[in-house]
Amino acid sequence: MTDLYMAGSADTPEIDFKFSSNTLEMSGEAYPENGVEFFLPVLKQLQAYLKSLTGDSVEFNFKLTYFNSVSTKILYSLFELLNEYAKSNPDSVKLNWFHDEDDDTILSFGLDIQEDFPWIDFNAIAVA
Repeated sequence: MTDLYMAGSADTPEIDFKFSSNTLEMSGEAYPENGVEFFLPVLKQLQAYLKSLTGDSVEFNFKLTYFNSVSTKILYSLFELLNEYAKSNPDSVKLNWFHDEDDDTILSFGLDIQEDFPWIDFNAIAVA
C-alpha cells in the first residue's frame, strides 16, 4: 500500500501515514473549512490499510494542538477504525497522545479516547 502524506496548512493537519512501516502521524491544527471533504480520503485509505494487515502492530503518533468540533467527529471515526482492528488483534494499536503539559483540553480529549476505545493502547506524552 502506498504511504499517505498530506502537508499541513494553517487550518489542516500534516498527515504522514507511513503504511510501509506501520507508523501513522498527525500533527498541527485541524479546523478545515470542509472537514468531511478533507478527512474522508484519509479515512478511506486508513480503512483499506487496516484491512490489508494480518495482525501487524500499528503505532499512531497524535500531535494535534487544536481541532474543531467537525474534526472531533471525524477523529472519532478514525479511532473507531483503529479500535476495531485492535479488537480483532489485541495489543496491536499503540496511540501516543502528545499534548502540551499545560493543555488540559487536549489531554482530557485523549483520556476520553482512552475510555471510549478500550482496545487501543493509549500513551499520554506531555511535551514542555
